[in-house]
Amino acid sequence: MNEFPKVSGLLLVVLLTVPVLTRTSPAQAPKPSFDARRLDAFYAAEWEYELEHHPELATYVGDTRFNDRLSDYSAEEQAREATHAAEQLRRLRAMSTNGLDNQETISREMMLRQLAASVESYRLKEWEMPVSQMNGVHLDLASMYSQMPFRTVRDYRNYISRLRQAPRVFAQETAVMRLGMRDHLMEPRYLLEKVAVQANDIAASTPDKSPFAMPLAQFPKEISPTDQAKIRTELLDVIRQDVLPAYARFAVFVRETYAPAGRTEPGIWALPNGEELYRNAIREHVQTTMDGDAIFAEGMREVKEIQKQMLALAETQGFHDLTSFNAHILTDPKLHATSAKQLMGLYRHYEDQSQAKLLEVVPVAPKLRLEVVPMDSFRAPTAVPADYSPGSIASGRPGRVNVNLYNPSSRLLLNVEAIAYHEGLPGHHLQFSVADGLKDLPAFRRFASYDAYSEGWALYAEQLGHELGFYQDPYSEYGRLENEMWRSIRLVVDTGVHQKHWTRQQMVDFFKQHTAMDDQNIQTEVDRYISWPGQALSYRLGQQKILDLRAKARARLGKRFDIRQFHACVLSLGPVPLDILDENVTRWIDEQARTH
Repeated sequence: MNEFPKVSGLLLVVLLTVPVLTRTSPAQAPKPSFDARRLDAFYAAEWEYELEHHPELATYVGDTRFNDRLSDYSAEEQAREATHAAEQLRRLRAMSTNGLDNQETISREMMLRQLAASVESYRLKEWEMPVSQMNGVHLDLASMYSQMPFRTVRDYRNYISRLRQAPRVFAQETAVMRLGMRDHLMEPRYLLEKVAVQANDIAASTPDKSPFAMPLAQFPKEISPTDQAKIRTELLDVIRQDVLPAYARFAVFVRETYAPAGRTEPGIWALPNGEELYRNAIREHVQTTMDGDAIFAEGMREVKEIQKQMLALAETQGFHDLTSFNAHILTDPKLHATSAKQLMGLYRHYEDQSQAKLLEVVPVAPKLRLEVVPMDSFRAPTAVPADYSPGSIASGRPGRVNVNLYNPSSRLLLNVEAIAYHEGLPGHHLQFSVADGLKDLPAFRRFASYDAYSEGWALYAEQLGHELGFYQDPYSEYGRLENEMWRSIRLVVDTGVHQKHWTRQQMVDFFKQHTAMDDQNIQTEVDRYISWPGQALSYRLGQQKILDLRAKARARLGKRFDIRQFHACVLSLGPVPLDILDENVTRWIDEQARTH
């Protein structure tokens, strides 16, 4: 899983060149048509609008011009942006498309979809449910420091300016949440109670121990002691006078007013337009024509198939059924973490191991460091075992694998290796770094968010680790298979709760029946699916699309199939919907078949 700033609708890296995709040199390349240049200007103007209206996005991609601002979170701004998207959609549809090449056609199609999705999201009032235990301004502001540069006095001033706006942002978000109460668009009450605890824990911290003071831990040597003292005083004053009181007011509102109005059923079906919201969530996260019933059936089929593989491995360890093997795993202390230090060491070891063999699966590796760091403590209790925060070429910010160190002794070790490859290399870190470096593509494509593509690649990367000869410990291999099971179970429980009216306990029971996952992980997982409908479907369906395309390429090209060039093709498109990925990789396969 990866972390993104609030947006509508990555490590310095050498661009992953794809020799087989380089058709002409720059000197020989045909000039874009008039209509292509006009469309490029449209995309550039739309990207500028996005950056200006979402300063956090600008910071994320390395554009520092708006680092002293925060977004307008008001309902009025939501309406203005929806109106803007509708007008831009009308304009784009009317623009001529003569002379567009393949990449230019992809860009137009993706912009059309993004604008249409913005209009649809506003119509469905998804924006009236802006917070959960997984997402929301209360978490975004607290982790904002990790995205911002702190090299100059100006950088610190920008950060202080943003923090001064916290009261305004919370007031706007609270007003939007009241609209959600009015329209009965609410997360489940028990999850909103977790939001109140998160906000209150941050509000209760002292200014110097709060996450907002993190930039004071180490100043660049270029900033004088005098300026350091001024910055420290001013920043702590802002935290004390503006930020923490805003969090305290927000926590009271959520605990006493908002959470009590939350829905009682876990599934999104219980909302006034719940069925339509879920269909839209599937469309946004997976871009599939499959409906919920078909996805549920696919999940059940995959669960049975992976069970067979898991049982075969269990038998090599002397167990004749998965129930007894899973019980052994859950009770064997050697298979549980003993400390936070041990967890950090394992993740770092596996990232180093993957880095050493990365060029066996791609032509060029990312050059900027990949950091393995502890997850922010205010996120950890309700977060996944680890996640990824993309870096940025423009700002030089490294990519980060954030390791959850909350209650380490409750965490199993068997899936740590697979998660490391998923979040770091050859998973998210590789994919996002390559996308950031695709300078020939419009910026809106390089930084697009398509879960089925990015999470599908990351889950595919777990299997690549197996093909690279990793998972030498049979329990780590079992952990990889359990991760496959985990993602297949998601197809069942996500559609189960949001379409088939499953209870939360049914979700938990299904996990316990089919995995040896620790209870801490199961509890946070089911809550995540409840609060984030459809997102969990993207992993397995995206991975399956990549595997299907690889099988097609291998069958068509035979001995000429080159796994590095196949990966280069997939990654060189940048984040795209699955149907566009399918169409373009199939085109590449056809070209390879013709030219050899």
